[in-house]
Amino acid sequence: MLRHLTIRDFVIVDRLELEFSKGFGALTGETGAGKSILIDALALTLGERADAGVVRSGCDKAEVAATYDVASLPEVRDWLAANDLDGDDELLLRRVVDAGGRSRAYINGSPATVQQLREVGEWLVDIHGQHAHQSLLRPDAQRALLDNHAGLTGQAREVGVAYRTWRDAEALLRSASEGADALVREREQLEWQVRELETLAFTVDEWGGLEQEHRRLGHAASLIEGAQFALAVLADDDAACERQVDSVASRLDALAEFDPELAEVAALVQSVQAELSEAVSTLRRYADRVDLDPGRLAEVERRMEAVLGAARKHRVQPEVLPELLDGWQQRLAALAESADLEVLAVRAAKARSAYMALADRLSAARRQAALAMGQAVSEVMRQLALSSGRFEVALVPIDNGAAHGLEQIEFRIGGLASNEARPLAKVASGGELSRISLAIQVLTSRSASVPTLIFDEVDVGIGGGVAEIVGRLLHELGAERQVLCVTHLPQVAAQADWQWQVSKKTQDGVTLSAIQSLDPAARVQEIARMLGGVDITDITLQHARELLGGNGKNSKK
Repeated sequence: MLRHLTIRDFVIVDRLELEFSKGFGALTGETGAGKSILIDALALTLGERADAGVVRSGCDKAEVAATYDVASLPEVRDWLAANDLDGDDELLLRRVVDAGGRSRAYINGSPATVQQLREVGEWLVDIHGQHAHQSLLRPDAQRALLDNHAGLTGQAREVGVAYRTWRDAEALLRSASEGADALVREREQLEWQVRELETLAFTVDEWGGLEQEHRRLGHAASLIEGAQFALAVLADDDAACERQVDSVASRLDALAEFDPELAEVAALVQSVQAELSEAVSTLRRYADRVDLDPGRLAEVERRMEAVLGAARKHRVQPEVLPELLDGWQQRLAALAESADLEVLAVRAAKARSAYMALADRLSAARRQAALAMGQAVSEVMRQLALSSGRFEVALVPIDNGAAHGLEQIEFRIGGLASNEARPLAKVASGGELSRISLAIQVLTSRSASVPTLIFDEVDVGIGGGVAEIVGRLLHELGAERQVLCVTHLPQVAAQADWQWQVSKKTQDGVTLSAIQSLDPAARVQEIARMLGGVDITDITLQHARELLGGNGKNSKK
């Protein structure tokens, strides 16, 4: 769960150090005080897009760091180990954004990518935004909600892969059918080119050997002359080095008997004598082996010219010819398959069958999940004063299927405007849509595995007794995991286990946002403010105490 959050120079926040607790926490304050800024800052550490606008005016950079307790999240620790980002039971996510809009990400102090922040963030926090009810009207959002709630995301991904495989196979069949003549011409040209290079039988290793042999044969006369000259100087002439060194070695060896200090020099000369003898022997073997071979030189030159000619013809370097041949052979094999329309038709049919099998299994799972989700959301809706409403998840068939399956998901409501279930967008009013959205979010959060849930003003459009029920639902969620809710409703805030107040202050002409943890007495004052506005009366205070006391929260008079 989330333990600590540090924010520096983010929008209108100069510096905040926040310690989070378990259970249900409420974040309250006047409109415009910066309550949602806290959520935006946290989202930045979870891989949300960053821009220069988050940097506080006049500052070089903004920085946000969040610390999580991951002792009970083995999947997070396994992911960290797999990505060489090992840590202990605490996980630190950090994001820095400079005034130019460039950002840097860190995990446990090591540089990381934004994508890595997103990946690990999926196990840590679920943020429900205040505009969730708007996205709820989109068919893709409805489908994602059902699949995520039912744990079908993996199956849906497999269906998508199978669909693309099927469509690719059909496209290849269609292309082969429509362009058969062009494919025949391409295949004939490739066959001729492949035969030419296969006949050449050239390898990259051969080219290096040819170049080396050509240099040796081309300079054979100079090599022979040089070897003979070296042998003459070193060993064969009357004043050859080898004889001279032998004389020096013998003389020093004899003199070393009279003066031991010459023994070291004598040893060094003997070493030179041995190495010189080895060099002479090697030169003699080389001189016996090297010879003038005009025939072999002409043969090597013809081979090199054939290779260079092929390279010029195909406008590549000689070393690239084997790679070019390999590519042509692969393309030729593909064209051979393409030429067999029957084979392509069978392949497309098999791909369609594979897709349909996976999609049918997904549809069956969706039907079962849709029924259960409809009943569960309807139950929560009744708690939110929508007792006449009935939530249904319809599976609308799609002709020939799609990447996401054989049906489109459509959320429907019955019993509000009529008994007949109709699409959500055509039935629910704004206030009803907010409550339905909240019911879905509460339900999906119950089934989520993340330890921290954040609700950013999801209670917009409700009030009165419904607000109290919303607070109770969030409080029940807080008994199972960490819940943070940004809210304007006193009935919701009063249900929280702990509460923070967000306020704005002016310092040296600069407006800044501040967060204060509220003790029981301060909570009474804040709940009273939320109830009564600017003028807080004794009646308002009493009402605030009743709200807090009625919900089991201790309050001071």
